[in-house]
Amino acid sequence: MESSKQVGITEVVVRDGIQSLLATRVPLRDLVSILPALDKVGYWSLETWGGATYDSCIRYLNEDPWERLRTFNSLLKNTPQQMLIRGQNLVGYKHYSNEVVSRFLEKSAENGIEIFRTFDALNDFDNIEFSIKEVKRIGKHAQGTIAYTTSPVHNLDTWLDLARKIEDSGADSLAIKDMAGLLRPFDAYDLVSSLKENLSIPIHMQTHATTGMSTATNMKAIEAGIDNIDTSISSLSMTYGHTATETMLAIFEGQDREINLDLDSLEEVSNFFKEIREKYSEFEGSLKGVDSTMLVKQVPGGMLSNLESQLRANKQEDKIDLVKDEIPKVREDFGFPPLVTPASQIVGAQALLNVMSSRRYENLSNESLNLILGKYGKLPGDIQTDLFKKAQSIGIEEADLDEDEIEKMSKELKELCANNGLPDLSENIEMLLTYIMFPNIALSFFKQLDI
Repeated sequence: MESSKQVGITEVVVRDGIQSLLATRVPLRDLVSILPALDKVGYWSLETWGGATYDSCIRYLNEDPWERLRTFNSLLKNTPQQMLIRGQNLVGYKHYSNEVVSRFLEKSAENGIEIFRTFDALNDFDNIEFSIKEVKRIGKHAQGTIAYTTSPVHNLDTWLDLARKIEDSGADSLAIKDMAGLLRPFDAYDLVSSLKENLSIPIHMQTHATTGMSTATNMKAIEAGIDNIDTSISSLSMTYGHTATETMLAIFEGQDREINLDLDSLEEVSNFFKEIREKYSEFEGSLKGVDSTMLVKQVPGGMLSNLESQLRANKQEDKIDLVKDEIPKVREDFGFPPLVTPASQIVGAQALLNVMSSRRYENLSNESLNLILGKYGKLPGDIQTDLFKKAQSIGIEEADLDEDEIEKMSKELKELCANNGLPDLSENIEMLLTYIMFPNIALSFFKQLDI
């Protein structure tokens, strides 16, 4: 497919920028005033929702995520809102029934989402096909996604095969999601060139700056004809985040491919988020430059900091290097899943268990069992034989994915509200969806609401 001269920009500062650098801890009240300026910049889209936003709103901010979305929608007159979902996992951490997926997508669209970027942690197409088709059914832009990783079982043919399935399912565009900053610039050129030769839909890309390659990777992707890239405003960019929007604008000024954005509005946005970064600096990670651990062991920075805190809690922080060494071994034993939510948490936790036990796989977490036995989808490679036999011998309860999920959870919520002196929230589909996604923390959130 031919590319236009213009390169579109998806600005991620109010979702992935805040998530990557400030642990998604910035409340709606601190974002409202900058939305009109963001709306004037000329972005292709603004990523505003999805990922960890929903979880953080109810877990830490005592804020209704649906109200956040509606407020954004009321203030963004020119720029489409985009969200990230995990296919059948939506914004939670397990597979939900098709009925739940449908209702969630419908409500998201109704409240303002125009573009749905859908990925699966294992790149199992079966886990994203239904979401893509549902987004098309409700008349919104469906973007299917490659969760990029490297391993002995991933190559260019892997990505072309998945990309063709995504296009054939009716997706409006394809995204390359490089969550760990592993996509090297020349590999990006080859990947994008091949995708452009084989697909007729536009190609988008998101790459993180963690390994120091993001700007060069974006450049080579643009040279290869990519249609759109994700960037974050300069004052909330780099390290765990993304290449700065202004940097890419400057690089391609006066070139054959160009990025057309309003510089004055960008300066206003940058000054605003500089203050936001200072205000919420307590949530910023320790990374000051580049994390080379990712290049060698494919261990995301956020995953390491979480493991370090767990080891400290058990007074075994001296074992962090052993855990770092164990993670790639577990990943190989598990069939090389990409290290992205939820697979990254499962592999990391199992590596920690292995290091703290007297022998490897003495204890298998329930999540590890689910992953090994295919409950999250098909793993890319072969699972280590003895490990698979052990998992089979332990077995797990079948996940409940029947189409009565909404009805069952509605009854549960109705009873929960009655027992806790709350009005019946089961009749409100948004509150019901919140309960379905996060049943363990929903009650404390509901008690905070002014209802």
